[in-house]
Amino acid sequence: MHLPDGIIPLWQSAVYWLISISILMIYLIKLSRDEETEKRIVSTAIFSAAAVVASSISIPSPFGVPMHFFLIPLVAIILGPLSGVAVAFLCLVVQFFLLGFGGITTLGANTLTIGVVLSFSTYLFYKLTLELDVRLSVFSGTLMGIIMATITQVLILLAAGSATLEMLMATLIPFYLVIGVIEGVTNIFMISFISKVKPELLKLDKI
Repeated sequence: MHLPDGIIPLWQSAVYWLISISILMIYLIKLSRDEETEKRIVSTAIFSAAAVVASSISIPSPFGVPMHFFLIPLVAIILGPLSGVAVAFLCLVVQFFLLGFGGITTLGANTLTIGVVLSFSTYLFYKLTLELDVRLSVFSGTLMGIIMATITQVLILLAAGSATLEMLMATLIPFYLVIGVIEGVTNIFMISFISKVKPELLKLDKI
């Protein structure tokens, strides 16, 4: 989901930048009022570093295109959706400068997709199913978050006139559906592992 420079008209890129920066400003305001600011900053830094590594590792797939984990759904579940946006933004910035992933003009669109939509969708579906079963809520939150982020990217590319709906439906949707299932199952084990090794991390207020 790392859209490169030049694929989106500049005026559309400006809109996505404005939305993403607005969400990040809300995060900073809430962070300044958080009673556990230091712990949250440390946790955000650790997850940001982990997200850079996780989303940079290429995993072979039957689609002929390597898969990458996001890790953002896990952040949204543990720290909250706004924290997920912050981690995604930091991850995208580091990956652009160190690995050449994505672009500067498209950073707003990539943050909107991988950060805002992925984080808030994950957290919403996670909370909606939490009373039924924790494992189900983690899986459904992760899967639906990735699906909603994929749909958002499809809409962004359609608005930019960079691809046709038929092509995107035949490539992006099944590709990220598989990733959503795999990452959903992985996150179940990750949450279980964290609850045993560092349970206090799960008790932080969600922002």
